[in-house]
Amino acid sequence: MKDPALLYDEDFLAWTETQAEALRAARGRANPRAGSNQPVANHPVDWEHLAEEIESLGLCERRELHSQIHRIIRHLLKLAFSPASPSRQGWIESIDDARDIAARVLDGSPSLRRGELDAVIMAEQSRGARAAIRDLGRYRELDPDTARAIRNVRYDAEQIFDDWFPPESSAP
Repeated sequence: MKDPALLYDEDFLAWTETQAEALRAARGRANPRAGSNQPVANHPVDWEHLAEEIESLGLCERRELHSQIHRIIRHLLKLAFSPASPSRQGWIESIDDARDIAARVLDGSPSLRRGELDAVIMAEQSRGARAAIRDLGRYRELDPDTARAIRNVRYDAEQIFDDWFPPESSAP
């Protein structure tokens, strides 16, 4: 097993998972008479809630990645399907910002890239499509064919994370 101090710096998500697991295991071995669960300043350690809180730190990393991928997909779809000319610069800036944030999350928790990235992208495809359809509908830039086309688009990790942008409006 990797040194926890090194894991903390190399993969925050993996660190939170291993620390929560270690706390739960320690709780099972704790014996107040043997001194392994001695209270600190008359406060006993709440092992389970402590483990849950540490675990929740890792869940925040996952939620942040989901959120940024959702934002990227939503705005890529709007760029691809909005008939507005020229395209809205704010969507491009939002995509660039979300790509930067998502890259930082993945740099801090590489286990997300290895084990979950494809699943996150797949989960956010339909959510991003629904949001893009809703947004374009607000601008009165949506017809049934466009909505159907938006629902059928699938982006891969390269399109989401690289400097790729869709060609100007693909609206039918």
